[in-house]
Amino acid sequence: MITVDMRDRKPIYEQLIDNIRTLAVGGHLSPDEHLPSVRQLAAELAINPNTIQKAYAELERQGVIYSLPGRGNFISPDIGAIAAAERRKQTELLRASMQAAKNGGVTEKDALTLLREIYGDE
Repeated sequence: MITVDMRDRKPIYEQLIDNIRTLAVGGHLSPDEHLPSVRQLAAELAINPNTIQKAYAELERQGVIYSLPGRGNFISPDIGAIAAAERRKQTELLRASMQAAKNGGVTEKDALTLLREIYGDE
């Protein structure tokens, strides 16, 4: 479920942050769900444990996860509120992008075709 691409130019810890955040906000990880330990995930992905720890620390700073000493890291019970805020942010970005596309001559038909292509891939 949690993956990294070693050929990606984006740093591994940022890929981990994005991946775990996307899984949590998208509802694929539930509130209070236990995440793999730093050692376990490092072994699974064959990366340095310090990289995992750096990603977990940033996710905790963002409020996406919380840690319990001796027990591990868990998805925040507030992930629903974080997801709602993310949806509002993305909706506003989409609105601005769609307005720019409309102003640039993209027709409603073309926009709907593109939308169906994107959502049809799921």
